[in-house]
Amino acid sequence: MRIAEHILPGKQFLSLEFFPPKNSSDWPAFFRVVANLKNLQPLFVSVTYGAGGSTSENTLAIVTRMKQEFSLEPMAHLTCVGATEQSILSFLENLAAAGVDNVLALQGDPPQDPAIVLPESKDFIFASDLVSFIREHYPAMGVGVAGYPEGHPESASLDKDLQSLKYKVDQGGDFIVTQLFFDNDYYWDFVQRARELGIEKPIVPGVMPIFSLKVIQKVVSLCGATVPADFLKELEEADEQGGADAVLALGIRHARSQILGLLKGGAPGVHLYTLNRDDACLELLEGIF
Repeated sequence: MRIAEHILPGKQFLSLEFFPPKNSSDWPAFFRVVANLKNLQPLFVSVTYGAGGSTSENTLAIVTRMKQEFSLEPMAHLTCVGATEQSILSFLENLAAAGVDNVLALQGDPPQDPAIVLPESKDFIFASDLVSFIREHYPAMGVGVAGYPEGHPESASLDKDLQSLKYKVDQGGDFIVTQLFFDNDYYWDFVQRARELGIEKPIVPGVMPIFSLKVIQKVVSLCGATVPADFLKELEEADEQGGADAVLALGIRHARSQILGLLKGGAPGVHLYTLNRDDACLELLEGIF
Protein backbone atom coordinates (compact mmCIF):
# COMPACT_ATOMS: atom_id res chain seq x y z
CA MET A 1 0.00 0.00 0.00
CA ARG A 2 1.35 3.40 -0.98
CA ILE A 3 0.34 5.61 1.94
CA ALA A 4 -0.38 8.72 -0.12
CA GLU A 5 -3.11 6.90 -2.03
CA HIS A 6 -5.00 6.41 1.25
CA ILE A 7 -4.77 10.00 2.47
CA LEU A 8 -8.20 11.04 1.27
CA PRO A 9 -10.15 14.31 1.54
CA GLY A 10 -12.64 14.21 4.39
CA LYS A 11 -11.22 10.99 5.86
CA GLN A 12 -9.05 12.05 8.77
CA PHE A 13 -6.60 9.53 10.18
CA LEU A 14 -4.08 8.81 12.88
CA SER A 15 -0.53 7.64 12.27
CA LEU A 16 2.06 6.72 14.88
CA GLU A 17 5.82 7.00 15.16
CA PHE A 18 8.07 4.65 17.14
CA PHE A 19 11.79 4.57 17.78
CA PRO A 20 13.62 1.23 17.80
CA PRO A 21 15.11 0.00 21.07
CA LYS A 22 18.90 -0.16 21.00
CA ASN A 23 19.03 -3.53 22.75
CA SER A 24 17.29 -6.66 21.53
CA SER A 25 16.45 -7.51 25.15
CA ASP A 26 14.01 -4.57 25.07
CA TRP A 27 12.16 -5.82 22.00
CA PRO A 28 9.46 -7.87 23.79
CA ALA A 29 8.39 -4.80 25.79
CA PHE A 30 8.54 -2.66 22.65
CA PHE A 31 6.27 -4.96 20.69
CA ARG A 32 3.80 -5.05 23.59
CA VAL A 33 3.58 -1.26 23.16
CA VAL A 34 3.03 -1.74 19.41
CA ALA A 35 0.30 -4.30 20.07
CA ASN A 36 -1.49 -1.98 22.50
CA LEU A 37 -1.38 1.00 20.13
CA LYS A 38 -2.46 -1.11 17.17
CA ASN A 39 -5.94 -0.93 18.69
CA LEU A 40 -6.05 2.73 17.58
CA GLN A 41 -6.12 1.48 13.98
CA PRO A 42 -3.46 3.85 12.62
CA LEU A 43 -3.36 4.40 8.87
CA PHE A 44 0.39 3.80 9.05
CA VAL A 45 3.23 3.59 11.55
CA SER A 46 6.73 4.97 11.10
CA VAL A 47 9.96 3.74 12.64
CA THR A 48 12.88 6.07 13.16
CA TYR A 49 16.42 5.53 11.98
CA GLY A 50 19.30 6.33 14.33
CA ALA A 51 21.68 9.18 13.52
CA GLY A 52 23.99 8.16 10.71
CA GLY A 53 21.98 4.99 10.15
CA SER A 54 23.16 3.57 13.46
CA THR A 55 19.92 1.62 14.01
CA SER A 56 19.12 0.80 10.39
CA GLU A 57 19.22 -2.95 10.96
CA ASN A 58 16.82 -2.62 13.89
CA THR A 59 14.54 -0.39 11.82
CA LEU A 60 14.46 -2.96 9.03
CA ALA A 61 13.71 -5.84 11.41
CA ILE A 62 11.01 -3.89 13.22
CA VAL A 63 9.12 -2.69 10.14
CA THR A 64 9.26 -6.24 8.80
CA ARG A 65 7.63 -7.60 11.95
CA MET A 66 5.09 -4.80 12.00
CA LYS A 67 4.06 -5.69 8.46
CA GLN A 68 4.13 -9.46 8.69
CA GLU A 69 3.09 -10.14 12.30
CA PHE A 70 0.95 -7.13 13.23
CA SER A 71 -0.61 -6.35 9.82
CA LEU A 72 0.32 -2.70 10.21
CA GLU A 73 1.41 -0.46 7.33
CA PRO A 74 4.96 0.59 8.22
CA MET A 75 7.03 3.44 6.88
CA ALA A 76 10.76 3.12 7.48
CA HIS A 77 12.86 6.22 8.06
CA LEU A 78 15.79 6.46 5.68
CA THR A 79 18.59 9.01 6.08
CA CYS A 80 21.36 10.01 3.74
CA VAL A 81 24.12 11.18 6.13
CA GLY A 82 27.08 8.90 5.41
CA ALA A 83 24.98 6.65 3.16
CA THR A 84 26.30 5.12 -0.04
CA GLU A 85 24.31 4.20 -3.10
CA GLN A 86 24.96 0.54 -2.34
CA SER A 87 23.79 0.79 1.27
CA ILE A 88 20.58 2.56 0.22
CA LEU A 89 19.91 0.07 -2.55
CA SER A 90 20.45 -2.81 -0.12
CA PHE A 91 18.07 -1.28 2.43
CA LEU A 92 15.40 -0.65 -0.21
CA GLU A 93 15.77 -4.15 -1.59
CA ASN A 94 15.28 -5.62 1.89
CA LEU A 95 12.23 -3.43 2.47
CA ALA A 96 10.67 -4.50 -0.81
CA ALA A 97 11.36 -8.16 -0.05
CA ALA A 98 9.57 -7.75 3.29
CA GLY A 99 6.56 -6.14 1.61
CA VAL A 100 7.25 -2.70 3.07
CA ASP A 101 6.08 -0.13 0.53
CA ASN A 102 6.92 3.25 2.10
CA VAL A 103 9.89 5.23 3.38
CA LEU A 104 10.36 8.67 4.92
CA ALA A 105 13.32 10.23 3.13
CA LEU A 106 15.40 12.43 5.44
CA GLN A 107 18.72 14.20 5.44
CA GLY A 108 19.40 12.98 8.97
CA ASP A 109 21.93 13.96 11.61
CA PRO A 110 25.48 12.72 12.16
CA PRO A 111 25.78 10.42 15.19
CA GLN A 112 26.78 12.04 18.47
CA ASP A 113 28.53 8.88 19.61
CA PRO A 114 32.22 9.22 18.58
CA ALA A 115 32.46 5.42 18.45
CA ILE A 116 30.21 5.41 15.36
CA VAL A 117 32.37 6.16 12.33
CA LEU A 118 30.53 6.93 9.10
CA PRO A 119 31.90 6.13 5.65
CA GLU A 120 33.29 9.08 3.71
CA SER A 121 30.43 9.14 1.24
CA LYS A 122 29.12 12.11 -0.72
CA ASP A 123 26.56 10.08 -2.69
CA PHE A 124 23.74 11.86 -0.86
CA ILE A 125 23.91 15.35 0.60
CA PHE A 126 20.27 16.41 0.87
CA ALA A 127 17.00 14.54 1.35
CA SER A 128 16.06 15.55 -2.19
CA ASP A 129 19.00 13.46 -3.47
CA LEU A 130 17.53 10.48 -1.67
CA VAL A 131 14.02 11.12 -3.00
CA SER A 132 15.18 11.27 -6.63
CA PHE A 133 17.34 8.16 -6.16
CA ILE A 134 14.41 6.17 -4.74
CA ARG A 135 12.16 7.35 -7.55
CA GLU A 136 14.72 6.21 -10.13
CA HIS A 137 15.43 2.79 -8.66
CA TYR A 138 12.19 1.93 -6.83
CA PRO A 139 9.48 3.97 -8.60
CA ALA A 140 6.66 2.03 -6.92
CA MET A 141 7.90 2.89 -3.41
CA GLY A 142 5.86 5.45 -1.47
CA VAL A 143 8.03 8.36 -0.34
CA GLY A 144 7.21 10.75 2.48
CA VAL A 145 9.32 13.82 3.19
CA ALA A 146 9.73 16.09 6.21
CA GLY A 147 8.45 19.65 6.53
CA TYR A 148 9.47 22.21 9.13
CA PRO A 149 6.75 24.68 10.22
CA GLU A 150 9.33 26.79 12.05
CA GLY A 151 12.04 26.22 9.44
CA HIS A 152 14.88 23.71 9.35
CA PRO A 153 17.62 24.68 11.86
CA GLU A 154 20.19 24.79 9.04
CA SER A 155 18.07 26.83 6.64
CA ALA A 156 18.93 30.48 5.93
CA SER A 157 15.27 31.55 6.01
CA LEU A 158 11.71 30.25 6.07
CA ASP A 159 11.36 31.02 2.37
CA LYS A 160 14.50 29.08 1.42
CA ASP A 161 13.41 26.18 3.60
CA LEU A 162 10.04 26.09 1.86
CA GLN A 163 11.72 26.19 -1.55
CA SER A 164 13.79 23.17 -0.49
CA LEU A 165 10.58 21.38 0.50
CA LYS A 166 9.03 22.12 -2.90
CA TYR A 167 12.12 20.69 -4.58
CA LYS A 168 11.83 17.49 -2.52
CA VAL A 169 8.19 17.18 -3.51
CA ASP A 170 8.98 17.89 -7.15
CA GLN A 171 11.61 15.13 -7.08
CA GLY A 172 8.91 12.64 -6.13
CA GLY A 173 7.76 13.13 -2.53
CA ASP A 174 4.19 11.84 -2.09
CA PHE A 175 3.26 13.61 1.12
CA ILE A 176 4.76 15.69 3.92
CA VAL A 177 5.01 14.93 7.64
CA THR A 178 5.87 17.95 9.75
CA GLN A 179 8.38 18.35 12.50
CA LEU A 180 6.83 18.77 15.94
CA PHE A 181 5.35 22.10 17.02
CA PHE A 182 3.48 23.24 20.12
CA ASP A 183 1.39 26.06 18.67
CA ASN A 184 -1.04 25.10 15.90
CA ASP A 185 -0.66 28.53 14.31
CA TYR A 186 2.76 27.42 13.08
CA TYR A 187 1.14 24.54 11.20
CA TRP A 188 -1.65 26.58 9.60
CA ASP A 189 0.80 29.29 8.52
CA PHE A 190 3.12 26.63 7.09
CA VAL A 191 0.31 25.03 5.09
CA GLN A 192 -0.80 28.39 3.72
CA ARG A 193 2.72 29.34 2.64
CA ALA A 194 3.25 25.91 1.07
CA ARG A 195 0.05 26.15 -0.94
CA GLU A 196 0.95 29.65 -2.12
CA LEU A 197 4.26 28.26 -3.38
CA GLY A 198 2.46 25.54 -5.32
CA ILE A 199 2.95 22.57 -2.97
CA GLU A 200 -0.27 20.57 -3.28
CA LYS A 201 0.70 17.31 -1.56
CA PRO A 202 -0.93 16.38 1.78
CA ILE A 203 0.76 18.00 4.79
CA VAL A 204 0.34 15.85 7.90
CA PRO A 205 0.96 17.63 11.22
CA GLY A 206 3.36 15.91 13.60
CA VAL A 207 2.46 16.21 17.29
CA MET A 208 4.84 15.28 20.09
CA PRO A 209 3.26 15.15 23.55
CA ILE A 210 5.37 16.42 26.42
CA PHE A 211 5.67 13.44 28.73
CA SER A 212 8.86 14.68 30.42
CA LEU A 213 10.27 18.18 30.79
CA LYS A 214 13.85 16.91 30.52
CA VAL A 215 13.15 14.91 27.35
CA ILE A 216 11.34 17.73 25.57
CA GLN A 217 14.07 20.23 26.43
CA LYS A 218 16.58 17.96 24.70
CA VAL A 219 14.34 17.40 21.68
CA VAL A 220 13.65 21.12 21.26
CA SER A 221 17.36 21.92 21.48
CA LEU A 222 17.98 19.57 18.54
CA CYS A 223 15.11 20.47 16.24
CA GLY A 224 14.62 24.17 16.95
CA ALA A 225 10.92 23.97 17.78
CA THR A 226 9.53 26.68 20.06
CA VAL A 227 7.70 25.97 23.29
CA PRO A 228 5.37 28.95 23.88
CA ALA A 229 6.57 30.98 26.87
CA ASP A 230 3.29 30.68 28.80
CA PHE A 231 3.17 26.92 28.26
CA LEU A 232 6.82 26.51 29.27
CA LYS A 233 6.14 28.45 32.46
CA GLU A 234 3.20 26.16 33.21
CA LEU A 235 5.39 23.12 32.67
CA GLU A 236 8.12 24.42 34.95
CA GLU A 237 5.60 25.27 37.67
CA ALA A 238 4.01 21.85 37.32
CA ASP A 239 7.42 20.24 37.65
CA GLU A 240 8.22 22.24 40.79
CA GLN A 241 4.88 21.65 42.45
CA GLY A 242 3.87 18.17 41.34
CA GLY A 243 6.90 16.59 39.72
CA ALA A 244 6.89 14.25 36.75
CA ASP A 245 3.24 13.22 37.09
CA ALA A 246 2.07 16.82 36.95
CA VAL A 247 4.18 17.50 33.86
CA LEU A 248 2.78 14.39 32.21
CA ALA A 249 -0.81 15.43 32.91
CA LEU A 250 -0.21 18.92 31.55
CA GLY A 251 1.59 17.56 28.49
CA ILE A 252 -1.27 15.20 27.70
CA ARG A 253 -3.83 17.99 28.07
CA HIS A 254 -1.90 20.30 25.75
CA ALA A 255 -1.33 17.65 23.07
CA ARG A 256 -4.97 16.60 23.21
CA SER A 257 -6.02 20.21 22.69
CA GLN A 258 -3.59 20.50 19.77
CA ILE A 259 -4.94 17.37 18.09
CA LEU A 260 -8.58 18.37 18.51
CA GLY A 261 -7.81 21.80 17.07
CA LEU A 262 -5.93 20.35 14.09
CA LEU A 263 -8.74 17.94 13.24
CA LYS A 264 -11.43 20.59 13.67
CA GLY A 265 -9.44 22.91 11.41
CA GLY A 266 -9.34 20.35 8.61
CA ALA A 267 -5.89 18.76 8.85
CA PRO A 268 -5.80 15.49 6.86
CA GLY A 269 -4.86 13.58 9.98
CA VAL A 270 -2.36 13.60 12.83
CA HIS A 271 1.03 11.93 13.08
CA LEU A 272 1.71 11.23 16.77
CA TYR A 273 5.25 10.87 18.05
CA THR A 274 4.53 8.17 20.61
CA LEU A 275 7.90 8.10 22.40
CA ASN A 276 7.01 4.41 22.79
CA ARG A 277 4.57 5.32 25.60
CA ASP A 278 1.40 3.32 25.04
CA ASP A 279 -0.25 4.21 28.35
CA ALA A 280 0.07 7.95 27.92
CA CYS A 281 -0.84 7.84 24.22
CA LEU A 282 -4.00 5.85 24.89
CA GLU A 283 -5.05 8.34 27.57
CA LEU A 284 -4.25 11.24 25.26
CA LEU A 285 -6.28 9.86 22.33
CA GLU A 286 -9.25 8.48 24.26
CA GLY A 287 -12.45 9.37 22.46
CA ILE A 288 -10.64 10.99 19.51
CA PHE A 289 -9.62 7.93 17.49
